[in-house]
Amino acid sequence: MSDSDEQLLRGRVYGRDHDDPNPGPLPHQTYAVLVGGPLDGLLLDITGWRPEEIEDGVALMTELGRWSGGRALYDPRPGDPRPQGGLGVVCRFHYSGDTP
Repeated sequence: MSDSDEQLLRGRVYGRDHDDPNPGPLPHQTYAVLVGGPLDGLLLDITGWRPEEIEDGVALMTELGRWSGGRALYDPRPGDPRPQGGLGVVCRFHYSGDTP
């Protein structure tokens, strides 16, 4: 991924359309920042997620991973802070690999 691609992704919310006029976070939502891998720097909306859903991590569809149309795997790391309620960016999900 080029530096310009990385800049384009940073601060955007996963799943928002690339030409959305406001692709950034909304003030009344809760987010995890994606760290590493093909979706590095994107925010994932976790508003309303239960603690066990956060612990399970996610498999996010992407064309940017090892397999076109595959999924990038992201998980919270043991010892990282977990959401205690609140809004904005409250935790990190770290890249752990790709799956078809």
